[in-house]
Amino acid sequence: METDLPEAELWAHRSSQTEPDGLDAFWAGTLARSRAAGGEVRLEPVGTVLRTVEVDDVTFPGYDGEPVRAWLRRPVTALRGDGPLPVVVEYVGYGGGRGRPEESLLWASAGYAHLHVDTRGQGAVWSRGDTPDSGPAGPQVPGVMTRGVTAPETYYYRRLFADAARAVDAARSLDGLDPARVAVVGRSQGGAAAIAAAALVPDVSAVVAMVPFLCDVPRALRITDADPFAEVVRYLATHRDEVDAVLATLAHVDGVNLARRGRAPALFSAALMDAVVPPSTVFGAYHAYGGPKRMSVWPYNGHEGGGVDDDRAAVDFVREHLGG
Repeated sequence: METDLPEAELWAHRSSQTEPDGLDAFWAGTLARSRAAGGEVRLEPVGTVLRTVEVDDVTFPGYDGEPVRAWLRRPVTALRGDGPLPVVVEYVGYGGGRGRPEESLLWASAGYAHLHVDTRGQGAVWSRGDTPDSGPAGPQVPGVMTRGVTAPETYYYRRLFADAARAVDAARSLDGLDPARVAVVGRSQGGAAAIAAAALVPDVSAVVAMVPFLCDVPRALRITDADPFAEVVRYLATHRDEVDAVLATLAHVDGVNLARRGRAPALFSAALMDAVVPPSTVFGAYHAYGGPKRMSVWPYNGHEGGGVDDDRAAVDFVREHLGG
């Protein structure tokens, strides 16, 4: 059954989320500080059973220069000197990490360099991660949604979204990759990171945000009781005096506010039976998005969205805007 507004109302719906004062300065300062921290991008070849895809273990400087892990997958044929490859930077959903080098072969098999970015402090639920989180360890509900949530400066997603932007910087620094043809892609939390990367590095070439999480957070907290949004509800049920501070922090990472700053062509998707990411929150970010955009709607799907059909649409969209 539908979990939110009917589709006709979603096309008319606009988010009431408002921007906090100083949002642009907050993110500009975060990125300037992270870039000034320096650090090198390092690649180590990985031996795998794969015959058509080469894999490198990547470490790049993320938030505050802290090391973040990733896999770089490239089609073997592209290593023969046919010119620089267009790049897909992919971010991972909640609870997951970059996984194993033999996983997630779609983008390299489609002819792209694929930088598959690890998720700091996650990667122990459904996919392995290898990057620790350096953030403060104050009171929090299990998960990362409330880690440091009482101030934008300490919040977990400040660090994660800075990592997302710095991953684009890292991809652009690598030999054999085309810095002018970079797409940012993700599903759920990964879709939120893709929106953030497009806002913070607005000259990327394309954006794909499939059933993106962390959009129109105030509305999501009221209309879904599913995690991860429910982590915030449980936190506020005991920290009743922190509601204003928490909502102000969340506004700094809300996909609606960040989407307004995106300029690259974007493909969104929403699922009308999604109880984890209510479709009206996705439409809130979609309508706010500042560049050309398209939306795929899956009437009979939950948080899996369009599954392989979303993936195929993503490849077609990236190929349209990056070539390859």
